[in-house]
Formats: sequence, structure tokens, C-alpha cells
Amino acid sequence: MTDSVQGELRRPRRRKRGLVSRVVGVFGELLITAGVLVLLFLGWQFTLNGVMLSNQQASDADQLIDGWQSGDDGASPAPVAPATDGTTATPAFAYGEPPAADAAPGDAEEFAVVYVPRFGSDFKKTIAEGVDPRSVLNKGGAGHYASTQMPGEIGNFAIAAHRDGWGSPFLKINELQLGDKVYVETQAGWYTYTFRGLEYVTPYGVGVIDPVPQVPNAAPTDRILTMTSCNPLYVASERIIAYSVLTDWTPRSVGAPAEISGLVGA
Repeated sequence: MTDSVQGELRRPRRRKRGLVSRVVGVFGELLITAGVLVLLFLGWQFTLNGVMLSNQQASDADQLIDGWQSGDDGASPAPVAPATDGTTATPAFAYGEPPAADAAPGDAEEFAVVYVPRFGSDFKKTIAEGVDPRSVLNKGGAGHYASTQMPGEIGNFAIAAHRDGWGSPFLKINELQLGDKVYVETQAGWYTYTFRGLEYVTPYGVGVIDPVPQVPNAAPTDRILTMTSCNPLYVASERIIAYSVLTDWTPRSVGAPAEISGLVGA
């Protein structure tokens, strides 16, 4: 009787796991841990870090604008007058040719502010020189391809920004509609670009930043703004390109365009 009870109370011996099973188990645990870390990182990028970068961008843009406004002499240039030879002048811009930049910005130097109402009523980001991720793009603003023209110049003023993560400044680039305005502010004033269309290229499609996009060695006649970002979201197997053309410019002393007047220095 005793032997029978003792037999019933004995636990079966656990079979030892083989080496392969242990390795697979450890590897599975590592994958689960890595997945949790990735989710935490994405949560950080698209919530707290995004908010922090957006706030910092607004502060940086305001500092730039304040500096420009304090240096304004207050003199308003007169609109271009009609010709005196009996004909009517039809200048491209009401205040004449946009001024050229005095000098190229230093590497990673913030030199302009971009406003895109289609991206949100409060959208304003700085533009810095260069497209290095660490020193420029990861700060939540846009970067200027140093080999391209400056705002308002004939040719191609090309900029890049993240679409997902790091503040996602160009998240809605695919939502631009024909005729949308993109405003670029510099110390000289405001350059108004009008959106014309989108293009999708491979990551090696560098022809989009040529003086005449996708037309090598052509002499430019238009003043183009090219905005580049990654596509699709979270994959980045190609690039999305937004083209706009300069349709107006406003000297600082005249005041900001009405559509963004509430954001300038706000």
C-alpha cells in the first residue's frame, strides 16, 4: 500500500531540452525584446520627440524672424512703374526681380523659414544648409541641397525633410494640390511658390535637383522649388518629389502675404 502511494506521488522526470531548443528559445526571447524596443522607439519618435522637435522648430523660426525684423529699415520699395515709352510694362513681379542671396550659408546654418498652409495652419519650419541627417534633418526642419540655387534665384531651389519620424515635417507632402502656395521667408522677404505637381523616383534619381529637373545640362529660365522626401511611409524604397514655381515675391518692408501673416513672428 505504501509503495503504491509513493508511486502515485512521484513526479516524472523532466526531459532535458536539447541545445537546438535552448538556442531557439533564447533567439525567440531576443526577437520579442527587440520588437518591444522598436515599438517604444516608434512611440517616442511619433509622440514626445515629435512634439519636442515641433516646439523647438517654432522657437528657432521665431528667433530667425525676430532678427530679420529688427534689421528692417522700414523703407517700402515702390512697385515697378509702367514704361515711359508709351507701352505698358508687364513685370514678372510687382516689386521687380527678387534679390539674390548675399552669400552662401554656412554648413547647417538656418537661413530661411518655410510655410506650407496645406500641411497645417501653424506649419512653419526652418531651412538649414545641407541635408546631413544628424546635423540638419533630424532637428525637425528642412535642409537645402547645397549644390542647388537659393530662394528666388533662376534655377532649382531644392530642399529635403523627413516624412516619418524626427517631427515628420513633410508627412503630408503627398496631399499637396495644384495651386497650393508654399512660402519661403528670408531676410529679404517672402517668396511665394505655387505647387505644380508630384513625381516619384528611385533613391538614386538625383536628376530632380538639376537646375532644370530631369533635364541634364539645360539652361534654366524658371525659378523652381523642389521638395523631396521618402516614400512610402516607413519603407522609403523611393522618393516623392513636389515641384513648385515662383509666382510672387514680397519685400520685408511691405509685410507678409495675407495667408501667413498670423504666423510670422507668432
